[in-house]
Amino acid sequence: MITPADIQKKDFTRGVRGYKEEEVDLFLDQIVEELGALLRENAGLKENIGALSREIDRMKNSEASILGTLESAKSLMTDIGASAEKRADIVVRNAELEADRIRREARESVEEMTEEAKALSRRWELFGARFRNLLETELDRFDSFSANALFDEAGLQKPSGRRAISGTGKPAFGGVTGMSLDKTFKASKQ
Repeated sequence: MITPADIQKKDFTRGVRGYKEEEVDLFLDQIVEELGALLRENAGLKENIGALSREIDRMKNSEASILGTLESAKSLMTDIGASAEKRADIVVRNAELEADRIRREARESVEEMTEEAKALSRRWELFGARFRNLLETELDRFDSFSANALFDEAGLQKPSGRRAISGTGKPAFGGVTGMSLDKTFKASKQ
């Protein structure tokens, strides 16, 4: 490649009928200047091409890295989705088990309360029957004491061989003392 320096150093031989040396020198000077400008521009463009090539290489590497990252992200999202589904299944299963346990405990509690209510009902019925029986027995005993035994038909006290004196000094129930009545009631209870 011819450089501007080569053009400046070039000496032409002179012939008889040659060109005017000044015009040739001026034209060569113009050519040197333009060739220098073109060479500088070419060097700048080569430098730009080099920078752009490096940028393209960097972009290609970056693109490959980004694609790898995207693939990793896709894989990670798939794993996260599967993991989330598994966790959701576990949570649902645990909730179902807990609900079953609560239902079972509630059923057991209801059964216990029902049995307890039945037992209380039986005890109440037994108590009622015993109390009714006791009252009927006492009423029968009360009825067995006839009014005739304590009073005569006119409502007066019957005379007896012994006259009991009540705590007030007055005769009590036709000779039957309060103590003898107490003994009578106690004996009838047995």
